[in-house]
Amino acid sequence: MNRRVFVRASAVAVAVGLLASAPAFAKGSKGPAPSGSVRIQKTSVGLGIGGSWGGGTLTYKGKKYPFSVDGLDVGGIGFSKTSLNGSVYNLKNLSDFNGTYTSIGASATVGGGGSVSTMQNQNGVKIRMGGTSEGLRFKAGMDGLKLQLKE
Repeated sequence: MNRRVFVRASAVAVAVGLLASAPAFAKGSKGPAPSGSVRIQKTSVGLGIGGSWGGGTLTYKGKKYPFSVDGLDVGGIGFSKTSLNGSVYNLKNLSDFNGTYTSIGASATVGGGGSVSTMQNQNGVKIRMGGTSEGLRFKAGMDGLKLQLKE
């Protein structure tokens, strides 16, 4: 098995493991219905401590709302561009979407790869998302993404 196939197979195995270990979203579990959905495009760069920036769109109650993405991560080395799609949970008021979302985990991008993560902000809004990345980046630590609706 060549290295590229091994890395992609490993990324898929990690993603499947993360999904299976999340009780609220595990197969057979009747978790809450999504409140909305998001699409995010972000760029990340770091050497121990790094940053992320980009934008996205929240779809909530049939309307689309653009938002900005700014972030800080600890434990990341390298550069990547990421496209994410996900579901939003526990969003009762549009203003509750704004805030800093945190997650803890590990990821690797070598050429291209996939990822799955769940983040939550201070208002209890959760985002479960997955997507693809391009670049060369390794991360083991904490992420913080500030999502802010544009006026």
